[in-house]
Amino acid sequence: MLVGKLTLTATKIAKELGFADDGYRVVMNCNEQGGQSVYHIHLHCLGGRQLTWPPG
Repeated sequence: MLVGKLTLTATKIAKELGFADDGYRVVMNCNEQGGQSVYHIHLHCLGGRQLTWPPG
């Protein structure tokens, strides 16, 4: 339920920032090897440019 609310909020932010229509990525890093440096739940909303795969 919490992750769903965070995802909906990320969508709202992407719309407000103007990159929802072109596409964006929502990322949640988990633990040290997953890239987490702040140990509380949060999402990263990435957009506004062409994103590649694999990330990094």
